[in-house]
Amino acid sequence: MEYVSTRGGVGAVDFEGALFSGYAPDGGLFMPQHIPSLDGDTLRRWSCLSYRELVKELCSLFITADLVPRSMLNDLIDRAFSRFRHKDVIHLSRLNDGLNVLELWHGVTYAFKDLSLSCTGQFLQYFLEKKQKHVTILVGTSGDTGSSAIESVRGHKNMDIFVLLPKGFCTQIQELQMTTVIEDNVHVFAAHGNSDEIDEPIKELFADVDFVRKYNLMSLNSVNWSRIMVQIAHHFYAYFQCAPSLDTTPLPVVEIVVPTGGGGNITAGCIAQKMGLPIQLVAVVNSNDIIHRTVQHGDFSLSESVKATLASAMDIQEPYNVERILWLLSGSNSHLTKMLMERFSMSKSLKLPEDLHRKLSDTLRSCSASDEDIMRAMQRCWEENRYLLCPHSAVAAHYHYLQPDGFSGFSFLFSTPRCCLAPASSAKFQDALLRAGLVPRLPPEITALTAMETRSTPLERGQDWAQALRERIEAAAQRW
Repeated sequence: MEYVSTRGGVGAVDFEGALFSGYAPDGGLFMPQHIPSLDGDTLRRWSCLSYRELVKELCSLFITADLVPRSMLNDLIDRAFSRFRHKDVIHLSRLNDGLNVLELWHGVTYAFKDLSLSCTGQFLQYFLEKKQKHVTILVGTSGDTGSSAIESVRGHKNMDIFVLLPKGFCTQIQELQMTTVIEDNVHVFAAHGNSDEIDEPIKELFADVDFVRKYNLMSLNSVNWSRIMVQIAHHFYAYFQCAPSLDTTPLPVVEIVVPTGGGGNITAGCIAQKMGLPIQLVAVVNSNDIIHRTVQHGDFSLSESVKATLASAMDIQEPYNVERILWLLSGSNSHLTKMLMERFSMSKSLKLPEDLHRKLSDTLRSCSASDEDIMRAMQRCWEENRYLLCPHSAVAAHYHYLQPDGFSGFSFLFSTPRCCLAPASSAKFQDALLRAGLVPRLPPEITALTAMETRSTPLERGQDWAQALRERIEAAAQRW
């Protein structure tokens, strides 16, 4: 299994090479050169597996045994999930009105990113110990990525992590989960800008090939293939939990509703679909609706500004993983992908070619939700189930509640089971719950954050953020 850039400007690399990269050197994103195809018999056999075992099976398809022997791979994944609160790692709640909510948030930081980042942290540690190497991890976060990434590498001597958070755009709890980690290898920056603005200095540093090489710079955002790979398992588990029976031919379809910001989870779903999993994907977004407009009209263009919403982790205007989806749907056409992404980079406006737009709309459905829609979904779910949704999960529930009688709305003669992915616990979003007239339920780990010491470095508007990062990275390197 080798990995190639979506823009075709660099040679193929193995899993280790993709793991230790952020963007590919040509500005693209790494993807498997070939997507494995699974037949019906394999899917039926896998349907009995736990989530943990599914992750192991899927990762073994993308990580060759000569790099990580299968027994070691299994151990690394077991270690990754050892801190999860639920015995099954993730859990499906079957609620009234056909609402199935797949809880992906039982990790340390109460967010789905713990799943992929805990595994990625273990993979990194395995290779670093083997080669006695040090890396510098650079991460931008819209809310949950930063804390999950920090937890996956905190205290490790062979990794330094630098996290940029958008001051005022995260919830207090999300920010505290980052700023209360006092470790020598953890460096948090509170930038006075939005999620898209903090991506700019990160891109600038990754574009400096000499700097990247000198400090072994890498990313743990969902530009990193390892995260996408682990997230493919969400879709398989959701399918097996919600499919009525696998005794039929063809296998039944399950609709999976994916709250979408940077596009990592929906990209993982597209890959699962390509592997042969019979799922219909729905990308659901908040008022920052570039993915919705792209699916509906082929309009991959920025709005005037990022809108602050209740679903703050999805307040993203430039969902970089769309590049992976376009590459996948274009038949791995790196020339076309490079041309489209360079055009978007220059003008921030792109009209998809008609054929590519048709393939995208055949692959994905989409829906957007306003803050009012989000609050109504949160309220209805509580009234009908006494179940609290986070605002991101409520975006998915909003789509579900729009469908007549809980059906999928397709022109089938039978209802299609639906699974809504829940990316975070409601406990992280007290303000949203209060605005919806609901009462937050806070676990003690969350409550304790407010009394803890904090540490972060401010980045002010007008300051050269990229230069500030360079200087801190260079200073940290003196400890190596």
